[in-house]
Amino acid sequence: MKLILVESPTKAKTLSKYLGKEYRIEATMGHIRDLPKSDLGVDIDHDFSPRYIVPRDKKKRVDELKEFASHASDIILASDPDREGEAIAWHVATILSEEAQKKKKGKLEKKGKKESENTQKAPVHLSRITFHEITETAIKKALSHPGTIDMKMVDAQQARRVLDRLVGYKLSPVLWKKLSKRWLSAGRVQSVVVRLIVEREREIAKFTKIPFFTIDGVFENEEKVSIIAQLVSHNGEKFEETLAFDLFDGKYSTTKTSIQSEDQAHKIITEFQKPFSVSAVEKKEIRRSPNAPYTTSTLQQDAGRKMYFSSKKTMQLAQKLYEEGFITYHRTDSVNLSEKFVDEAREYIKSTFGDSFLPDEPRKFHTKSKVAQEAHEAIRPTRVTVKSNDLEGNPEFNHDHIRLYELIWKRAIASQGKDAVFDSTTIVITSANAYVFQIQGSVIKFEGFIKIIGKENGETVLPQLKVGEMVSLVDTHVVPHETTPPPRYTEAALVKTLEEKDIGRPSTYAPIISTIIERQYVKKEEKKMVPTELGGQVIDFLVLYFPEILSLPFTANMEDSLDAIATGTKKWVPVLRSFWESFSKLLDHAMETAEKVKLPEEKIEEKCPLDGGDLVIRQGRYGKFIACTNFPVCRYTKQYGETIDIPCPKCGGKIVIKKSKRGKTFYGCSNYPSCTFAAWKKEDIK
Repeated sequence: MKLILVESPTKAKTLSKYLGKEYRIEATMGHIRDLPKSDLGVDIDHDFSPRYIVPRDKKKRVDELKEFASHASDIILASDPDREGEAIAWHVATILSEEAQKKKKGKLEKKGKKESENTQKAPVHLSRITFHEITETAIKKALSHPGTIDMKMVDAQQARRVLDRLVGYKLSPVLWKKLSKRWLSAGRVQSVVVRLIVEREREIAKFTKIPFFTIDGVFENEEKVSIIAQLVSHNGEKFEETLAFDLFDGKYSTTKTSIQSEDQAHKIITEFQKPFSVSAVEKKEIRRSPNAPYTTSTLQQDAGRKMYFSSKKTMQLAQKLYEEGFITYHRTDSVNLSEKFVDEAREYIKSTFGDSFLPDEPRKFHTKSKVAQEAHEAIRPTRVTVKSNDLEGNPEFNHDHIRLYELIWKRAIASQGKDAVFDSTTIVITSANAYVFQIQGSVIKFEGFIKIIGKENGETVLPQLKVGEMVSLVDTHVVPHETTPPPRYTEAALVKTLEEKDIGRPSTYAPIISTIIERQYVKKEEKKMVPTELGGQVIDFLVLYFPEILSLPFTANMEDSLDAIATGTKKWVPVLRSFWESFSKLLDHAMETAEKVKLPEEKIEEKCPLDGGDLVIRQGRYGKFIACTNFPVCRYTKQYGETIDIPCPKCGGKIVIKKSKRGKTFYGCSNYPSCTFAAWKKEDIK
C-alpha cells in the first residue's frame, strides 16, 4: 500500500477520485508540529534552534499517521506547493522517520544486536510531490516524477516562524508591563500594518478641507442639441490646481480649481463674451488590453472591491474551490499560464465569440514579483468548460463560492481575449474672449475581452458637433466642491498597499488583518479600516522605542531576506542573528527606560452599586467594559455596549454593539440576560 499525505480531508477526498485502491490518502489536518505555546521554544544561544512539539490536539492524529505509515511500502508527501506546505512535509517526514528508526532500534535490541553505521538510516521510503491543480492529469504527472523536500523553502518558513516568535514573545511582554494590559500583542508585520492604518487616520484628521468651485456651461447648437461642458481655462491658463501631500505610506494628491468662492465664480460668468464656437473635436482610438489572470493579492483586491469579501473570506472560499479541484493553487505570485490552458482558452473564445475576438498570438504575462516561480501558475479554472452555473446545485458550494469562481473564470479566460477598442472624443468650446470649456466621452467600438469579463463603466456618448460650429450658452451652473483627504483603507486598498510596499506576503494578509481586528487595534466602519484609541496608543509606544522594527523599509528588507533564504542565496541563522543583535538591545532599553503608559478612562454618570465608587469605561481583551475605579479592592464590572437607534424587536430595550470572545461584532439587547436577543447583521434587527 502506498500512503499519500495531504493537509486537509477535502483535498484527500478529491485526490481519491483519481487514484486506485493501491493508494491510501490521509490528511495531516494542517501542521502536526509547532513551537510550544507555553514558552518561547527557541534556543537563542544555539543558532536559534526551534523546539518543536506535537500539540496536544494533534497527538491522536500523529499516532494514526504513524500506524498508517508502518503498513505502507511508500510514503508520498503531497502538501501544498509553497513554503508552508514544504514545512508540513518536512515535519511529517521527520516524525515518521524518527518513528521508523525507533522501531528498528527496538527490533535490533530484542535480537541483542547493536546498530551499525550501515543500518542507521530509517527503513522508510519517503518522496515529495507537488501539483498546482487537483486534476487527474496533474496528480498522475506528479506521481510519475517524485522529488525530495526542498530544504531551502523549509528554512525560509522556519526563519519566518522563529522571527515572528521572537518578536511576538519578546515584544508583547514589554507592552504588558508598560501599558498594563496582559492581553496586548505585537508582531513584526502585524504592528506595521496597524501603523499604516493609524498614520492614515491621523493624516485624515489633520487634513484641512479647502472649498472650491467649478463652472458648467449648458450649450445648444442650431438644432437645439444640448451639451454640458466644464470651464477649464482662460487665455491658456488652467483653473485646475494639484495639491500634493507626503504621507507615511507615500504620496497623495488631490485636485481643485483656483475658483475659491461662489462670488468669484459668478464674476467669471459675467465676463463670458459671445460668440461661443466649437474650437476642437478631437477623436482618437484607444485600445485597452486585458489584465493578467489573478494572483493571491489581486484576487483579494478584486473580491473586496467588487463583492465586499474580506481577505479572510476570499482565501477560505478559494481554498475550498482548490481542494475540490475547480481552480489551481490560490497562493501564488505568478501570472504565468500553462500552454495547455492558453490553448483551451483560445479555443473557447474562438468557438463562442468568433475569430474576431481572438488575438493572433497567445498572450503571455510576466510576473513582477522577485521570487515568483514561473513553473507556478496564476489562479485559473482547472477546466475552461466548467462555468459558474455548473457549480450550482453542488452541495459543497454556496452562492459566494460560485461568485468567486465566476470572477476567477472570467479573468483567466478574458486574459486571452483581444483588445477592447474605444472611440474617445473631446469637444472644446471657446468664447470670444478665450474662456475654454471641455467635455470628454468615449464609446466602445469593439468589445474584445470585455465581451467575456463584462462592462464595468457606462459610456458617455457625445453629440456630433463640428469644428467652427456656433453654439449658444443657455445656462450656467456653479458647482461647490471640497478637496478630499486621503481615503481610509478598505481591505482591498490595504492589501494593494502591503504588496506595493513589500510588507508581508499575500498569503499572510488575511490572517494579519483578522488578527488586528480581533486584538481591537482596528475596527471596520462601513467597510473601512479605522484604528481604535488602543491601536493608536500601542503604535505610539512601539514607534517611540522600536522605530526600526515599525519602519516600512526594515519590514520590506526583512521580506527580501526571507525570500533570499528560499532561493538559497542567504542562510537563515545569520539573518536571524543580525536581527536579534539589534532587537535585543531595543528590548533591554525599553524595559529599563520606558515609563508606564496610563490608558485613558472615560467616566460615566453612574456610581458603583457595591461601594459607591466612580464607574469608568475600560478596554479589555474582548472589548470595552464598565468597571469601578476602586479596583482591585472592588471588582464590580458590567458589560458595555454602544447603543444604536433601533429598539430590541423582542422586548423593546436598547440594542448595543457587542463583541464575542473571538472578537466578532454582534448586536445584542441591553437587557441581557433577561432578554437574549442577538443578531450578527444590523438588517436582521429590523
